[in-house]
This record gives sequence, structure tokens and C-alpha cells, in this order.
Amino acid sequence: MRETSITVGLLSDTHSWLDESLVDVFSDHGVDAIVHAGDIGEESVIEGLQEVAEVTAVKGNIDGGDLRFLPEETVLELRGRRIGVRHISGNPRRPHRAAREFIQRDELDVIVVGHSHIPVVGRVDGALWINPGAAGRHGFHDERYAAFLHIGEDGGFEMDRIHLGRRAEAFD
Repeated sequence: MRETSITVGLLSDTHSWLDESLVDVFSDHGVDAIVHAGDIGEESVIEGLQEVAEVTAVKGNIDGGDLRFLPEETVLELRGRRIGVRHISGNPRRPHRAAREFIQRDELDVIVVGHSHIPVVGRVDGALWINPGAAGRHGFHDERYAAFLHIGEDGGFEMDRIHLGRRAEAFD
């Protein structure tokens, strides 16, 4: 599927730090778009990502300054598939009411969330639920992650998790 697919880079919870190896991975894989599910921290993170591809981002609970003007949720449409983005949303087993309403109201095919720093994939109300995990070095997580979402010509999905290494290694 990947030869003719659109590839979306997914990340969350960078907390003011953009891992250059992630920028390289997104560049090397030719991502067509990037989704940041909040807790960006600083505008420089978005600026660095925009050098690779167009970025769709939402505000997380730590985002202040000009980032406070980002939406709490947004929808990106690619190949006829609706990809919703929110920061605080719960998880697929216990989605927050606002996340479930977002899925239903906007007829989402995919919802990309953050906040928990825990990578997870599931289904809620027919939508593919993806938390790519935390890509930053601040928080309680031990490992850093991001993801690729591939959308085929037929609208089908494939996903790959990107392991960025241990959080502690990011301080070296």
C-alpha cells in the first residue's frame, strides 16, 4: 500500500523539544502531512516540523503564548478520510465524553490524541483511535514514540509506530 499511499507523521507531547532524529525520520519517509496532538510547548517545534511538511496541530494543556490560540480540536481530510485531532481525550476503553461527541459529530474515521504519554491504538464508535505516545523528553514515560499513518488510494489505513529511544537518552 505504501507506494501509492499518503503518509501522515503523528506525534504528541513534545513539551518544547523537537528531536532532530524525528525530523530526519519524517523527512526520510517523505511524510505528506504532520499531525501534532498538543503539548507542543514552543512555536519552534511547529516551525521545525513545517520544514518537513504542513502541520496540523491542537492546543495542549501546557500550551501558552501564541500556541494558546490553537484550536482544542480540528479535522484534517485526506483521501476522503476525516482525521480528528484533540489533546485530552481519555483512552479507547474510557474515552472522554467530548472525544466521543467529536467522533460522532464530525463523523471521524480517525482520532489522534495525546496527553497520557502512552502509545495506544484502538477503536471508538467506528473511528480508529491513535495516541502516538510522547515524543518529548519531559514527563513520566520511559520510552519516546511517534507514528506514521498511511492512507491508501482506497482509503484503507496502515500504521507504523516509531520508537525514538529512551527518554533519559534524550538528555545526553
